[in-house]
Amino acid sequence: MMQGNKANPFEEPVEVELQGAAGSPDQPVDPSGAAVGDDATPDEALAKAEEDLARHRDAMLRMQAEMDNLRKRLARDAEKSRKFALERIMKDLLQVCDSMERGLELANGSATVELMREGQELTLKMLAKVLQDHDLEVIDPAGQPFDPEWHEAMTVMPSEELDENTVMEVLQKGYRLHDRLIRPAMVVVSRKP
Repeated sequence: MMQGNKANPFEEPVEVELQGAAGSPDQPVDPSGAAVGDDATPDEALAKAEEDLARHRDAMLRMQAEMDNLRKRLARDAEKSRKFALERIMKDLLQVCDSMERGLELANGSATVELMREGQELTLKMLAKVLQDHDLEVIDPAGQPFDPEWHEAMTVMPSEELDENTVMEVLQKGYRLHDRLIRPAMVVVSRKP
């Protein structure tokens, strides 16, 4: 009986008992499990064992080659995923870029300030929609309790109207993607005077 390493779950103790077809522990057994007859010579048994060894070695080499090919394919797929992970959002952002370019072309002409402002607002709405479609959430915590996990306190100011540790003002909005913080909201936090 072999003792396995308890730290490695793949190496469990295995008890192997070699028995022939008749169940006699003294009768020789070939690697396929069939009993070698009493009439088999040692040379025949050796030839059979070498044949089985060659077959198992071939199977092992094929498995190693298959695993190597799988590893290479997974590496190629991971590289493709890394290269093209942003493809979908980039296509959507191109629309925003086109809108900004049209706005700049109008700014060189006879566009009024109101028209330019309206164009900028539409472009900003388009950008906000693209970000929302790709699961980017805005963190705008004005009036909410301060949460150091999502907010970064820039300063603390006394306030009689608000409870202590409440966000008084948002200096810069924060963003999170699938519950992962991209940028914390920079805030002013209240305290009792």
